[in-house]
Amino acid sequence: MEFPFDINQLFSERICFLDQTFAAENGQSAARSDLQAHIVTVIDELGRASAKAQQLTAPITSASKLQSQFHQLYLLKDGESNRGHGVVVGFLKVGYKKLFLLDRRGVHIEAEPLCVLDFYIAENLQRHGCGLDLFDFMLQHKNLEPELMAYDRPSHKFLSFLAKHYCLIHSVPQVNNFVVFEGFFLNKTAVPLRKVPLKKPDGEIKPYSLVEREVVHQEQRTLPWPFVPPHSPQRLVSSQCSDSLSAGSSPSKVPLQVTAASALAGNRDQSPHSPVIERSSARRTSSLTRSQLGFH
Repeated sequence: MEFPFDINQLFSERICFLDQTFAAENGQSAARSDLQAHIVTVIDELGRASAKAQQLTAPITSASKLQSQFHQLYLLKDGESNRGHGVVVGFLKVGYKKLFLLDRRGVHIEAEPLCVLDFYIAENLQRHGCGLDLFDFMLQHKNLEPELMAYDRPSHKFLSFLAKHYCLIHSVPQVNNFVVFEGFFLNKTAVPLRKVPLKKPDGEIKPYSLVEREVVHQEQRTLPWPFVPPHSPQRLVSSQCSDSLSAGSSPSKVPLQVTAASALAGNRDQSPHSPVIERSSARRTSSLTRSQLGFH
């Protein structure tokens, strides 16, 4: 990819490492504001070209995203082309991401590996070993093996590239857009992993009123004999009242209270007179008995 300014003046090395400051490792590119503006132009153009090649609706690489997301960029140039002004061949963007992954057994794993987020080589320079040089440089710079990395939505070409050059063939299916391979889970000492406990399956939820009735009936069955004698009218009354308990009532106390109230109500129904009338009747009966016996 050609630009109307000197690429060699921006990037002194064939492969340069850029961080969120847009400065190459030698620090010279960040010294001048006009050079930084050219670097922004290069990154934005590469991002648009990568999105077009992957048929994406919007670029996923830009200078502003590189600054805000603290990602890192490896840029490959050909300094001899374009009459000595150089051309940009491609780039590789990486960054650390916190991911929730599934291993072969379906166990959830939380990890924060280095991820390949975008990878692009100009179409007219593909299949010339440029992508392999760029990727190998990144692995050496990070001192990392390719199977210990995660790959964000890799294209079919990128997957073929990984299979051909690094024998990464057997991937472990994930629920997100990232691809990881079997070797990612074999060497757990190289990647910080933490198991996440599986969520317990939700059981059947009963309506609260049904649960309340079951508790009341269970307590009635377990009450000792003096409180709820079998086949007694009081037990029948308490059972009927227990079914009408509200959600805020106490099932352990209400049946006894209802039974006592029911017994008192039953005594009132069986006696046609009030307590005052009953005492007057008793005195009359006592006086009659004494007169019949001859006592005055």
